[in-house]
Amino acid sequence: MGRRGPPPKPTRLRILEGNPGRRPLNDREPKPRDATPVLPAWLSPDAKTEWRRIVPELRRLGLLTLVDRAALAAYCQAWAELQIATRLLEKEGRIVEVDVFGKDGAVTGSKSQLHPAVKLQRDAFGRVKQFLAEFGLTPASRARLNAPGPAKEADPFEEYLQRGRSDQKNA
Repeated sequence: MGRRGPPPKPTRLRILEGNPGRRPLNDREPKPRDATPVLPAWLSPDAKTEWRRIVPELRRLGLLTLVDRAALAAYCQAWAELQIATRLLEKEGRIVEVDVFGKDGAVTGSKSQLHPAVKLQRDAFGRVKQFLAEFGLTPASRARLNAPGPAKEADPFEEYLQRGRSDQKNA
């Protein structure tokens, strides 16, 4: 059975977006404990570096709970794999020469083709982007969020204009 449309967005992200679809918020959505997951020991060094970089920001935004460990680990590992593939391509180039073999198994020449790491890099890019969107961390997903900001001081002139508009409506 296939999915019908995109997966539902977590209520926290919908609230930060201002609930643009005006659909009722799920007041029964499970609310995992607000805690920082433990850094998995099995992550690669690059993935651990990304974990340590991103976790404080996710905590500050209130977008991280104890049960987000698997998704966060998968994101960090995808980020590390993206770095590995990119470094390899920088070193070896995106195009490689490969031998061409005849029916007898002897090398008959060579041909140029994309380095196998190009596919690895593309796959990692896609997974990184997907995980970032899940956490509301792409520019597009972030633009839809309404993070709480500093309280604005009342502008007397703006209040006067607003009062004048409401007086006109009531007249």
